[in-house]
Amino acid sequence: MNRSAALRGGALALVLVIGFLAGAYVDQAYPEFVPYLGHRSASRIDLTEVQEAARLIQADYVDSNIDTKKLSQGSVQGLVNGLGDPYSIYFDADQYKKLQASYQGRYTGIGIYLSFNTGYPVITGTVPGSPAATAGLRTGDQIVKVGDKDVKGITADAATSLIQGAEGTKVTLAVLRGSDNLTFTITRAQIQVPTVRSSMVGNRVLYVRIYQFGAQTSSEFQTALNSGLSGSSGVVLDLRGDPGGFVSAADDVITQFVTSGETFETRGRNGTDRHQVGSKHTAPAAPLVVLVDANSASAAEIVAGSLQVHHRAKLVGTTTFGKGSVQEDFVLSDGSDIHLTVERWYLPNGETIDHKGLSPDTSVTLGKPSDAYDVAQPSLGYANDTQLNAALKLLAGG
Repeated sequence: MNRSAALRGGALALVLVIGFLAGAYVDQAYPEFVPYLGHRSASRIDLTEVQEAARLIQADYVDSNIDTKKLSQGSVQGLVNGLGDPYSIYFDADQYKKLQASYQGRYTGIGIYLSFNTGYPVITGTVPGSPAATAGLRTGDQIVKVGDKDVKGITADAATSLIQGAEGTKVTLAVLRGSDNLTFTITRAQIQVPTVRSSMVGNRVLYVRIYQFGAQTSSEFQTALNSGLSGSSGVVLDLRGDPGGFVSAADDVITQFVTSGETFETRGRNGTDRHQVGSKHTAPAAPLVVLVDANSASAAEIVAGSLQVHHRAKLVGTTTFGKGSVQEDFVLSDGSDIHLTVERWYLPNGETIDHKGLSPDTSVTLGKPSDAYDVAQPSLGYANDTQLNAALKLLAGG
């Protein structure tokens, strides 16, 4: 089995709406996953009622031209929903193809990052050069409507379905920016999204933001360290709003800063799998602070929690999302996929963060989403980013 697992989750969704699902990426629903290549033994599930219902519908439903494929998919969806697990998800074949593309950072959409709560979705960043950035969308903008649909309280996957679409088609967004009501009509395009961006801030501090842990994150993170670490006085690793991703990428990021021991461990039906620190340590002694918030989830929590347990970094921000499970992709014969929870993960000290999250060493709130430093637009500065400024103060010995 390919154990390139991914854990995604969070109340935030990297809907690079580009995004496909979030959750979010989404634990909301974005998936953590491990591609499935083998079979496990199955316990007995009583499908008597399912078979009876199928026969009844086929024999007595008023219309004879029943779409049996939809019935079959609905049955699978019902089985998955019956687990009562928000992270076990059924994807039809088209959805799964989009999900696979999202793992590679490829999307067709407008190029925005969104966070979700009970209110309207908030833009937490735009992809440089994307249709959204070109149109003038900004961090902190609230999306009120997509087309004619009010999106208050919308989920990540529903928002993605509305905003993404075929290349060359248009989508209209009604946006609230402060007290201003704005309308943007944007043409969707193919977007390749970097998962890591970096810059120098403060007194020669290397700032590195990981938006999600994707297939390219390990190499992109290595490049950021190679290009910015020399001569720097420390590192701020920003995992705010990061819904998770590949476990292998989380291992690689931890290994850059920690020289030995476990990165984390997983426990499932087949026992315990202890992930060990690797051999590539680019920044084993660099002073390090990690930024986290309520939308830091799954793989992001693995990295932040492991670095905290190893006494390698202080965490600054707010309590994280709290997702301590691992999902695996089981591809069915028709190309659809069951994204199934198969393990729970634990920090190197044996503790779980599931349903409780990580507690920061220094608790600092952010006034509003638009106050966060946008590394894609460094000229805007970070004067209002209370969390980043607290991290810089810690690195300076304050």
